[in-house]
Amino acid sequence: MVALLVVGAVGLHGWLRGRGVVPPLPGEEQCVATVKDRSVVLDPDQAHYTSIVVGLSVRRGLAPRAGSIAMATVYQETGIRNLDYGDRDSVGLFQQRPSQGWGSEKQLMDPYYATTKFYNALERVRDWETRDITKVAQAVQRSAYPDAYRDHEPDARVLASALTGQTARAFTCLVTGEPDGDASGLAKSLEKTFRVDTETDGKVVTVQASSKAKAWAYAQYAVANAGRHGVLTVEVDDQVWTTDQYTLPTWQKGDDVGRTVRVTVR
Repeated sequence: MVALLVVGAVGLHGWLRGRGVVPPLPGEEQCVATVKDRSVVLDPDQAHYTSIVVGLSVRRGLAPRAGSIAMATVYQETGIRNLDYGDRDSVGLFQQRPSQGWGSEKQLMDPYYATTKFYNALERVRDWETRDITKVAQAVQRSAYPDAYRDHEPDARVLASALTGQTARAFTCLVTGEPDGDASGLAKSLEKTFRVDTETDGKVVTVQASSKAKAWAYAQYAVANAGRHGVLTVEVDDQVWTTDQYTLPTWQKGDDVGRTVRVTVR
């Protein structure tokens, strides 16, 4: 009976986690963003989508607030999942509807397209930079639950602060396996997200940033996608992140490389 209860609890946890309701269990692959005294735990897929959503705000030169609004929205709409279903014809991270002119179902399942459409709409909202985040999100989404975005504001702010590079040393991931190194894939991902030039030399990808904040945005993007590309180390500023299969890594003092971001894959 006890065994059945344990199995049931684990199964329920997996089901809830798959919908973004609960974070991964300790020891599972996960990413953690920490700003001041607040931490947010994501699984690898959530971290990947978050890095794209926030990264595209950096690419557009938007204030970090834009990333906060976008993340509060995807938290509420999908739990940061790229869903191929939803209310009526809603799909994708933001649950945008083809019938409402957002794009085709295929387009809206592309996180880059969906996020771009969200930011396009956001920038048309009057005073979005200063108005209440929940009201701005509602102005874009026109949800049946207009106040629900407010529940996710604190976590959304943490993720945006970390992945826009406003807060350094704020993002880390535990990757329990040994994924193959994919320097080319990582370089293409950085270029697509940030529209930035990269250099690849064997297993090392290098990016030059125009500001300290952007350098940290690129670096923490690489960490967020460490499991996808077999990242071993990320160097930026005077800090280095090194993957660990058993414990959640922390940023450590390293060589001062300034605004250069150097990522080494397996």
